[in-house]
Amino acid sequence: MDSDYGVPRELSDLQKNRSLYTPELPPCLQGTTVRVEFGDATAAADPSGAHAIERSFPLTYGQPLAHFFREKSKTANAQTISEHPAVRVGLVFCGRQSPGGHNVVWGLHEALKIHNPKSVLLGFLGGSEGLFAQKTLEITDDILATYKNQGGYDLLGRTKDQIRTKEQVNSALAACKALKLDGLVIVGGVTSNTDAAQLAETFAEAKCTTKVVGVPVTLNGDLKNQFVEANVGFDTICKVNSQLISNVCTDALSAEKYYYFIRLMGRKASHVAVECTLQSHPNLVILAEEVAASKLTIFDITKQICDAVQARAEQGKNHGVILLPEGLIESIPEVYALLQEIHSLLRQGVSADKISTQLSPWASALFEFMPPFIRKQLLLHPESDDSAQLSQIETEKLLAELVEAEINKRLKAGTYKGKKFNAICHFFGYQARGSLPSKFDCDYAYVLGHISYHILAAGLNGYMATVTNLKSPSNKWRCGAAPITAMMTVKHYGRGSGSGATTLGKPVIHPATVDLRGKVYELLRQNASRFLMDDIYRNPGPLQFDGPGADSKAVSLCVEDLDYMGRIKELNEYLEKVRTIVKPGCSQDVLKAALSAMSSVTDILSVMTSQRLE
Repeated sequence: MDSDYGVPRELSDLQKNRSLYTPELPPCLQGTTVRVEFGDATAAADPSGAHAIERSFPLTYGQPLAHFFREKSKTANAQTISEHPAVRVGLVFCGRQSPGGHNVVWGLHEALKIHNPKSVLLGFLGGSEGLFAQKTLEITDDILATYKNQGGYDLLGRTKDQIRTKEQVNSALAACKALKLDGLVIVGGVTSNTDAAQLAETFAEAKCTTKVVGVPVTLNGDLKNQFVEANVGFDTICKVNSQLISNVCTDALSAEKYYYFIRLMGRKASHVAVECTLQSHPNLVILAEEVAASKLTIFDITKQICDAVQARAEQGKNHGVILLPEGLIESIPEVYALLQEIHSLLRQGVSADKISTQLSPWASALFEFMPPFIRKQLLLHPESDDSAQLSQIETEKLLAELVEAEINKRLKAGTYKGKKFNAICHFFGYQARGSLPSKFDCDYAYVLGHISYHILAAGLNGYMATVTNLKSPSNKWRCGAAPITAMMTVKHYGRGSGSGATTLGKPVIHPATVDLRGKVYELLRQNASRFLMDDIYRNPGPLQFDGPGADSKAVSLCVEDLDYMGRIKELNEYLEKVRTIVKPGCSQDVLKAALSAMSSVTDILSVMTSQRLE
């Protein structure tokens, strides 16, 4: 019911205490002025897709980076915006709820009122459907009172629908015009922010004055690139799940007779599974990215788990905890191909009960091999992005069943000498995403809300709010904005033998998968054997808001060498120093040294860029 949105919540004592907490703003966002510096024009990360992106987004591609500074900073090229007329801004939750989302609303509302008390923030009720239908709720301090630092999206409601079709885009355009919005803030993940970029381009083409801003909020942690270090909600999800996992680890160690198969949310990427592994130290994690890279079959994965169970049994350990990302099932080559066939038939209108008779011979054989419960789940209609309904496919039960069958075979053959194999399965999906947000997610989301206003005040369209140097305390965070088109890539697909790669995909923000050459994965691999055999389970405990653990951040955030925006700034400072030193009248030796160094640098960068294009 629309009347339920924004109603005061009944808060527990802890929730009341959290509602009184106000995050600290970085110095660059404090005060009543907006100071912004524009960098160089941005380009696509993958040069091979630059032309396709520019062709699709001629009005919003190639815009510069924006950096925000405190009012009295001595940044020479920064512009100060001190006039702040009253504005009308709309905000919509898109995609699945993620802890911290409410603080984006709070931060944006706070920034609007600080700069002009007459400004108005409208929340669209029920996600994108509310946007199309122009259903709004004016956000006030009273309405926000019981939603500050709280979980869920129940202040406004949400949707998983995309703003993709021409009809939907036109409905959004009509709503912004009818409501006379100066800005539209879209809160969501990779799909929602791709939609935000398309809306920004369409609005610019239609000469609509509404500016579109994206905010990176997704529990999957897969909206990561050179500009975005982390997503709101990921920190909370991993901390809550890690406590649940560690509780299960303790139970396994106590009973010494169960293997727990735990499936975690995260869509196609395995970031949640990796982070939870590094926080709680279960015995084994199977990453979707590893499976895809090595083209492991479902039988390869079964053997890997069975070998681990057998190795532990030889040390007298007949228990363990195994983590599986929900995207694992789609990364198995033969299962992915089967799903493609099923989805194709579903799109053709073939009913689910007739599909098994129309599969190709090999797909039919694999389908019939699967347990009945998996067959039923594989036949579910795909999501709006054409992926399988991963949260509904019980991969953990499938693997537990296959492993039990294989262990029994080994037991009969005499190669496995451990105790009877007992599996218990869990899916940790919905338990964490409605949690109270962690202190980090509260702070991060609130800051992103403030940045969203700064972006609008600077007159920018098609940008995403960004914060870098997140591993440092919040007073050292660097706040800015990056064009969403600079985060897009175009996938290349082969089309027939001998024809070479052909660009078929549209420019979109693709989910960032776990980097198998990155520092986080390297840390995981360094500890894999210890985790497997030594039972060094670690319990991070429940979320902490004060005292020890309150300021802890994701292991993956702290391990990676990030702060891309800070390095861009540092590079520009070096280039400016070169310009200052090498001026007409400088010595021949200085000029020669500069030319030699710059020649070497450009040669190296040219080679690196050409390798990306190949």
